Amino acid sequence: MAANRRSRKRGLRPAAVRGAALLTGLAALTALTGCSGDDSPSSVASKAASAAQSVGAQATAAASSLASEASEAFASATAEVGRKLDGIEGGVDAKDDVKLGTPTPDGDRSAVEVTVTNSVDSTKSFAVEVDFKDSGGKLLDSVLVTVTDVPAGKSAKAIARSHRALSGEVKAEAARAVRY
Repeated sequence: MAANRRSRKRGLRPAAVRGAALLTGLAALTALTGCSGDDSPSSVASKAASAAQSVGAQATAAASSLASEASEAFASATAEVGRKLDGIEGGVDAKDDVKLGTPTPDGDRSAVEVTVTNSVDSTKSFAVEVDFKDSGGKLLDSVLVTVTDVPAGKSAKAIARSHRALSGEVKAEAARAVRY
């Protein structure tokens, strides 16, 4: 007898699930038709399409907002690199004293070796703005690398790492360099 109750309970579960699904579907249909009195199939389909379009528009707006925020953050970071370089007192242009290697993957980011050569007769430091660009020349990221206390007539190396993951073919360029 206990076995009979177990099998009967199991038999009711699929029916209960089907009933719940049917009630959910009816509730959704009722919500779509609302109180307009026009509950024709084409009216219901039109309302469903309108609801889907509204959700799609909201998703597009949210994605656009996120892209805008990311763009603003990137512009802010790039401007910060420029401000730091501009804030170096007594610095001189040293772009000709900088050589960059070929960008390589570094975990989930890109990296490039930066070599500076101190061509003056005293120990100096360097600040180098490295721009990471795609194959079309579009700026992907900008970082500031400092190389301190390079002896007169000597070279020193540092690694510039992108702030974020970069995809596709990545090129690096020494946009600005200051010796101080």
